[in-house]
Amino acid sequence: MKIVVTAVPGSGKTTVLERVKQRMPGVKVVSEGDIVFELAAKRFKIKNRDELRKKLSITQQRLLQSLAIKKIAAMKDKILLIDSHLSIETPEGYLPGLPEKAIHLIKPDLIVVLEFHPRDILARRKEDKTRRRDKETIQAIEDHQKINREFAFAAATHVQCLVEIISFHRRQIIPYSHAWFAARKIVKILKKMQKR
Repeated sequence: MKIVVTAVPGSGKTTVLERVKQRMPGVKVVSEGDIVFELAAKRFKIKNRDELRKKLSITQQRLLQSLAIKKIAAMKDKILLIDSHLSIETPEGYLPGLPEKAIHLIKPDLIVVLEFHPRDILARRKEDKTRRRDKETIQAIEDHQKINREFAFAAATHVQCLVEIISFHRRQIIPYSHAWFAARKIVKILKKMQKR
């Protein structure tokens, strides 16, 4: 089983996947972004993730995506959770994170789109001192989440896979509570899929 789990940057997706792994230790989690960054550091001397979309051309980004996807597609784990982005915001516009060739290589069974309240996302981004993100507005985050939905259904259409939207419209009261709820829901879906 290959499941793509995606959300806008800084939304807490990695935390959700860590919680899933705690509940289901047998799953393997792989980050497309980590693989892309490793390749970019070697090939283009990129020093941090924030430079990826600012310093590399669209052609270079496509090359790195392609190489990372080929590496992921070759993985043969029983349950593989792929931490990915459906859309990458560049200075010129949005680049598909899982274009047609990539989605055909991976052939996921399911794409999970995580959506969180934009204010929660902004708060997480401010807490993250390891990144130097662009300043964004609530509206920009909302727009990016809508764009992710569109890319999810476009990608799913190519390989006829399922799409699950896990959306939190209200702000979280307890830090990381949405991550626990999202992880529980993903685990429930995975267990149901295993029975088929």
